[in-house]
Amino acid sequence: MKITGPIWALGAMSGTSLDGVDAALLRTDGELISEFGASDYRAYSVEDRAAIAAALGQWHDGADVAAAAEVVETAHAAILSRMMGADSDQAPEIIGFHGQTLAHDPDNHRTHQTGDGALLAQILQRSVVWDFRSADVQLGGQGAPLAPFFHFACAKFLGLSEPVAFLNLGGVGNITYVDPSFDQPEAEGALLAFDTGPANAPVNDLMQARRGLAFDRDGELAAKGRVHAQIVDDFLNHAYFHKMPPKSLDRDDFAGLAPVVETLSDADAAATLTECCAASVARSSEHMPKAPSRVLVCGGGRRNAHLMARLKELSGMQIDNIDDHGLDGDMLEAQAFAYLAVRVARGLPTSCPSTTGVGANVGGGVISNP
Repeated sequence: MKITGPIWALGAMSGTSLDGVDAALLRTDGELISEFGASDYRAYSVEDRAAIAAALGQWHDGADVAAAAEVVETAHAAILSRMMGADSDQAPEIIGFHGQTLAHDPDNHRTHQTGDGALLAQILQRSVVWDFRSADVQLGGQGAPLAPFFHFACAKFLGLSEPVAFLNLGGVGNITYVDPSFDQPEAEGALLAFDTGPANAPVNDLMQARRGLAFDRDGELAAKGRVHAQIVDDFLNHAYFHKMPPKSLDRDDFAGLAPVVETLSDADAAATLTECCAASVARSSEHMPKAPSRVLVCGGGRRNAHLMARLKELSGMQIDNIDDHGLDGDMLEAQAFAYLAVRVARGLPTSCPSTTGVGANVGGGVISNP
């Protein structure tokens, strides 16, 4: 595909929180954002989440992978086809499909996002860019996070001139430090990105196990509990927090938190796990070249009032809901993969040493044509 100017691209994201699929349209040339388009969401059913959860930690030959892949492909085909027919003025020319991460082990040069982009290309009759992470991991990078180049474009779109941080609070937290004074995202000093630690996943898992709820709405339960400081201190002594970025996590790298809070009341456990998330974000500021002018928070965690308050208290930084700046905090990652799809089609890099630790600029992604 030859791209000479902005085109409409459709991106989809199914994150580590296992809640469902986000899909969003974006008009871009892979460098600048021209326009944000429509978006949509398709929730996973209880059965869908169970099928995906059963395959977590498994590689391509895992016993539960085929069933998880079918769920992921079916859900994506449904929402993407719906989006493609919604508005003829925003008809996408290309699709960015992330798939569902089941396992991530960059230290051993492997990562696994299930879902077949070639199959979706045939179903949707559009070019699909997928398998975004493998090339980065195979060349020694962490393969994550991949949204930083899009965050750089967002900072430019907002007309920002001072350094800013984009914090995504999904199942795992990740942060991007952006200096928009640079012209290109791959320029040395323009970006620094890494996973901050577990975010919503531990609390979501706790709520599901103890109360049959998907999450702690507004942090109401956590706000009623008492933080067990020793657990938080021990958590911050984990080897991960002593590693220099770029660095990344698998959803279950901190699975050991669950048994540690097992004897606590529901409220105390929620409060302690929420504090762990906030404390890990606060710790992340130690790695930034300079204090960002503000932190723009996206992902489901931004709706947790208690967590947002703790972030502000522990970090001492200006913590803003990204929605207040005119961007959609629910759809930023889906938009990111629309953006990255266009970059891949143009042969532009999608990651660099300061975002994933890869040895050189890398253009990841496989293009499947119908």
